[in-house]
Amino acid sequence: MPLIVLLCLLLAACASPAPQFFGAARHDITLSGIDFVVFHKGDRAEVIRMGYLARPARAAVPALMLEAAERTTGCRVVPGSAVTGLPGDTGEMRLRLDC
Repeated sequence: MPLIVLLCLLLAACASPAPQFFGAARHDITLSGIDFVVFHKGDRAEVIRMGYLARPARAAVPALMLEAAERTTGCRVVPGSAVTGLPGDTGEMRLRLDC
């Protein structure tokens, strides 16, 4: 049983891209003390926030996700292209890039 718990904890700490980002370049970046993983493929990117944040600390995250994508890819985010899986989700964002 302890092995299963350890395996679950290790897998929970990993960032996996959405299927359309399989084979994408992976970039890790920390901004304002928050860790992000950016998957970059062509003119698209997926940004995943790592770790837990209490609700009050999440307000700045969407802007940091855009910054993470631009810094790691060297591309500009297409204005208005950012979408999340759930409205207001600060854990994952997909966006288009202008490279």
